Amino acid sequence: MTIELTQHLSEQGARIETVLKHILDPAAISGEIARPPRLVDAMRHGALNGGKRLRPILVVEAARLFGRDDDGVLQTACALELIHCYSLIHDDLPAMDDDDLRRGQPTVHKAFDEATAILAGDALLTLAFDVVGSETVHDDAAVRLRLSRELSRAAGVGGMAGGQMLDLESEHRDRSETEIRLLQSMKTGALLRYACRSGAIVADASDDDIDRLTRFGEVIGLAFQLADDLLDVEASPEVMGKATGKDAEAGKATLVGLWGAEKTHTELKTLLQESEQLLAPYRENARTLSALADFIVSRSN
Repeated sequence: MTIELTQHLSEQGARIETVLKHILDPAAISGEIARPPRLVDAMRHGALNGGKRLRPILVVEAARLFGRDDDGVLQTACALELIHCYSLIHDDLPAMDDDDLRRGQPTVHKAFDEATAILAGDALLTLAFDVVGSETVHDDAAVRLRLSRELSRAAGVGGMAGGQMLDLESEHRDRSETEIRLLQSMKTGALLRYACRSGAIVADASDDDIDRLTRFGEVIGLAFQLADDLLDVEASPEVMGKATGKDAEAGKATLVGLWGAEKTHTELKTLLQESEQLLAPYRENARTLSALADFIVSRSN
């Protein structure tokens, strides 16, 4: 990444972190009875322990492309990040990927216990819909409902959760390229697709622009998964901040395993070219989104 992009992402990440800390304040809000301290601590451990904040930053940058950058956009972005963080907490559980480290720190079930980790994930998931339903997000209740419904579908049985199920069913089994693409478009791609799409929706973009940003999200979603699978093969645990080589050990179905590293690198270049073509009509205004696509392809962790 260039120094300019690194600084910009750091600034946007700090904005998101500030809102997340407010959302996860220990004090109960109107309509709640109380917030158990241990549960809040576990939620904060899972959501405030660093990370690239790629998904919420994509929401912010997609909205900025169409002229909106305010607290409502940050709320939209943070709702998505709460969903992402819940999924990581549950993914790390012994019954799932069984990881001890996340972002270089103990995973939630290690720092607390399994039951608390499950509840922390549950609480983050449900809190996300409270956040995206806030009047701050958009004056029009129909837009808030659309965002909420699309977030549910991206995260649920037809999206991320469904993709996780397909992934589990694929362990130690041969899967075709079509089958692997499907599970990855759901498991990883659905939230990245939503990130770009929701930013355009909350900024009142035209239908054509929403469709273009949706396709951009699909392209970088596949690129992200391919890059992630390559890193599991090629990167060290120290750089990644978590164990590597686990896909092969668990018998995971990946395109890297099917194609090999060389073809995967070629496919990443093709996806990057498509992302640039999709953003071309926006010219200089899409400079940051374009740089993010390049970062996704070439990242080292």
